[in-house]
Amino acid sequence: MKEQKMETMPINKLLLNMAAPMILSMIIGALYNIVDSIFVSNYSEDALTAVSLAFPIQNIIVSLGTGVGVGVNALLSRLLGEKKQNEVNKTAGNGLVLGATVYLILLIFGLFFVKSFYKIQTENESICDMGYSYLSVISIFSFGQIFQLIFERLLQSTGRTSFTMVTQITGAVINIILDPILIFGYFGFPSMGTKGAAVATVIGQIVAMILGIIFNLKFNKEIQFSFKNIKLEKYYVKRICKVGIPAGITMFISSIMSFGINKILLGFSTTAAAVFGAYFKLYTFVSMAAFGLNNALISIVAYNLGTKKYDRINKAIKLSGIYSALIGAIGLVLLQVLPKQIMQAFNASSIMTAIGAPALRITSLSFIFACVSIMACYALQGLSIGTPSMIISVARQVIILLPMAYFLGKAMGVTGVWWAFPITEFVVMIVALIFLKQSLSKLTFLK
Repeated sequence: MKEQKMETMPINKLLLNMAAPMILSMIIGALYNIVDSIFVSNYSEDALTAVSLAFPIQNIIVSLGTGVGVGVNALLSRLLGEKKQNEVNKTAGNGLVLGATVYLILLIFGLFFVKSFYKIQTENESICDMGYSYLSVISIFSFGQIFQLIFERLLQSTGRTSFTMVTQITGAVINIILDPILIFGYFGFPSMGTKGAAVATVIGQIVAMILGIIFNLKFNKEIQFSFKNIKLEKYYVKRICKVGIPAGITMFISSIMSFGINKILLGFSTTAAAVFGAYFKLYTFVSMAAFGLNNALISIVAYNLGTKKYDRINKAIKLSGIYSALIGAIGLVLLQVLPKQIMQAFNASSIMTAIGAPALRITSLSFIFACVSIMACYALQGLSIGTPSMIISVARQVIILLPMAYFLGKAMGVTGVWWAFPITEFVVMIVALIFLKQSLSKLTFLK
């Protein structure tokens, strides 16, 4: 195996070269979620609420796929640094089997439990019917997203992030093109409403998955794929799960948060829940840029941990922290300056705009803090220290946020719910940086 750029290229150049394609691709991926919501909101406000209420399950799908992918990425990058080719190949094979196992669970949910999921949240029959049409398709065909995520992580582990940009952009473009056609029924297609949005989404994901398979087989020469390695082996599953489970739980926790916040906001109005759905799409847009940047950080940290080039790890973490804060600042400025215009993009009524504009200004105060916390969590995952990142996420979205949103909502009305976000993110950022500093201090090579 030839020496990799992660071992020799200057860190700032390496971080930017690897991160730029992932930031672009993940922003575009988040953009098509926003576009989904914009098209659906033009169908009806109930449709927007139905899609917003589906977010916890959609996030679980992403969490499971990302958990497997992050675990494979961290282990595989480290093994590449240690030049252990046979273990690299087996790690990839075990990751694919874990992905198939995850999909079977989601398939069962999509076939039997979607209606119950909506009934728990609301008694509005219109929202339940549109939600079922949307989420059942997303769940049953979730194999596209699961394996897209895994194959993209395999490419990232060897530094081939430009290919992940192609897969994600292609999927996003397909989704954006198909959304209005299938939702509203253009060019002879029937009007499918929320189901059309789901069909457009899964088609884009399946095409992206196919491209991921092709790129890995043709260009990812550091990984040698073989059917004999596509099996579960305890040794590899344990090492993948050591990082992957905390990473997956870190993302999964946001589903619990979203479910809880929706329940709190539905106590005020369905419009408040729709506003939260719009906000969360925008937050995802900003956070995905931070995720893209710090996905590169995982590979750089893990690889250089394997080669024992510890000064490069230290520099990569510091630079990533600076860039993460900058990403959060850009998002903050946009939502402070253009909140009403952004709400109008979601076809907001005067009532929705009156609730949504101040909500965006308040919640966007959390962006810088959240992006720095993301950096800290990803740095810990690159060091194969997954548990602290899980603890940070649980504290951030459940232990602190939900109780604070509930009590501030009781005390201040819906405005109190919005203030819970920046307060929580500031506290959690401090905790995350303390965790990271303590973890690094145990690695005596860092100065």
